[in-house]
Amino acid sequence: MTEQEPQQPDPESPLESLLAYLKGTRGFDFSGYKRTSLERRIRKRMEAVGAGDYSEYLDYLEVHQDEFPALFDTILINVTGFFRDPPAWSYYTTEVIPQLLAAVGPGEPIRVWCAGCASGEETYTMAMVLAEALGTAAYLDRVKIYATEVDEDALNHARQASYGPKDVEAIPKDLLSRYFEQGDRRYTFRKDLRRTVIFGRNDLTQDAPISRIDLLTCRNTLMYFNAETQARILNRFHFALNPWGYLFLGKSEMLITHTDLFRPVNLKRRVFAKVHKPTLRDRLLPVGDGSDPVSPPIAEIRDGAFEVSSDAQVIVDADGLIVMANARARALFALAPTDVGRPLKDIELSYRPVDLRSNLELAYKERRLVSMTGVPAGKPGSDGRTLDVQITPLRSGDRLLGASIVYADTTVQRRLEDELETAKRDLGNAYEELQSTVEELETTNEELQSTNEELETTNEELQSANEELETMNEELQSTNEELETINDELRRRSVALNEVNDFLEAILSSLRVAVIAVDSQHRVQIWNGESAELWGVRADEARGQHLFGLDIGLPLDGVRGALRRVLSGADDRVEVELEALNRRGRTMNVSVTLLPFGVSADGVQGAIMLTAPVDGRDGRDGSGRDGRDGSGRDGSGRDGSGGDS
Repeated sequence: MTEQEPQQPDPESPLESLLAYLKGTRGFDFSGYKRTSLERRIRKRMEAVGAGDYSEYLDYLEVHQDEFPALFDTILINVTGFFRDPPAWSYYTTEVIPQLLAAVGPGEPIRVWCAGCASGEETYTMAMVLAEALGTAAYLDRVKIYATEVDEDALNHARQASYGPKDVEAIPKDLLSRYFEQGDRRYTFRKDLRRTVIFGRNDLTQDAPISRIDLLTCRNTLMYFNAETQARILNRFHFALNPWGYLFLGKSEMLITHTDLFRPVNLKRRVFAKVHKPTLRDRLLPVGDGSDPVSPPIAEIRDGAFEVSSDAQVIVDADGLIVMANARARALFALAPTDVGRPLKDIELSYRPVDLRSNLELAYKERRLVSMTGVPAGKPGSDGRTLDVQITPLRSGDRLLGASIVYADTTVQRRLEDELETAKRDLGNAYEELQSTVEELETTNEELQSTNEELETTNEELQSANEELETMNEELQSTNEELETINDELRRRSVALNEVNDFLEAILSSLRVAVIAVDSQHRVQIWNGESAELWGVRADEARGQHLFGLDIGLPLDGVRGALRRVLSGADDRVEVELEALNRRGRTMNVSVTLLPFGVSADGVQGAIMLTAPVDGRDGRDGSGRDGRDGSGRDGSGRDGSGGDS
């Protein structure tokens, strides 16, 4: 089943015009991002600024230059954290790092690339993991971490290496105390270890990768790109990694369709190893041809040239017998003249320095030249010479005659190649170190300048805050004294008011008259004890209630009109006589006198209602009991229920 080609975006569409504008003006190439997520984030900014479509938003960007940072922050989601996905980091620490250190070898430099590092949390996580595995001294001597990101704001944050308490919650307490310095409610990565980390801007979609990398982390970054861009980035990653290197991806990235580049080491933890690809030299092996028969004089010349050849050469026939061996071969492999004519399999040469039997079978079977490079010439621990071995089938037409085995001494060539590679590596390292030093100096200068400005600002703010606090302290002290004075005054007035209330209550109680005072809204303000005794409603129940809403035996409708006249100022005194029921249900005639109070030019504040039985009694005898005899009848000969006898 063939893979369906992705649909190419229309370059004339408004979205593509917007992306082209961003690339041309700001250098951000978003053409390789997935269109669905890209459109969703851009529309978020469009809604924030009130743009209806892409064209309108493009016009807005041309006018409002400060919108670019907000747009890039929205598109470039810098979501990261220390030890994000702890099981993956645990596997990386216990399994991958030990294997990698064994492959690199003791004392060799270790190069790490954190691609898409965001604000630096995962970069410093990798630094802590390697420092724990190597020890601080070896880490400082061997490790160099390159952290790249396309977002400059995120890089600036990462360069500062300073994080808040919430950011470092995922770091184990022992690592936090060992690798971070605390101050002013911020945690800063150790300065000596920070020097091993180099931050720089790198666009994975178009910039060249960093080479000779042992560890490459790119977690939850590839998932934002389309398939074509992912393939291009992964090819760069493949080029960047050493043959023994590892690639560490995020939980959302599988590499199922790129098995030609990376093989899974642990698919669940998203750890992959580089797949070795054959070089052009491996694919273009020369093919040996048979030689035509030659005349005897030429054969003698050929035999002489064969004998004095600088390369060791052995000829075997199709039956595996040694036919010829030149002087160089006899000296190199200690072959005696009697070995000529013996089967190759009976001689040490058949398996040392390289296995000839299987390679001869391969050359005969496939009828091609078989090459082996970098073969040690002697036994382990000898002089370190290396040989290139070539086995060429000898044919006469379609008939197989045998094979020529040539041993070329490449010791000097190999040594020169190694020295050249070492020189190139040292030059590259020196250039990188120089570039790193320049970047570090520039970064340090900017950080120092920024820190100095921040300290000056902070000092001024602290001085201003201190002055404000002193002023507030004085104001609070003054306010406290005023409140104490007011509190003392209120206490004295409360005592005086209580005394007045007690005095007024005593006067009202001694009148033996029910006194009710209401305000202009007919709400009860005073309800003396005699009123409670007469009508059966306590003062706390009546006070604040509407007079005409009280359920008492006094027919209040009879005093409504009189009360209205008094409150309006029409009458200064109104007296009415009504038949009422006391709290015991006894009928009696009462005299109600209404008097205004608080009379002023603005009107009357309220009225006082004095209520007393007409005969001076409220149905009680002189002892305060009901006026009934021992038989339960009152003085009129009726029982207490008010019915006829």
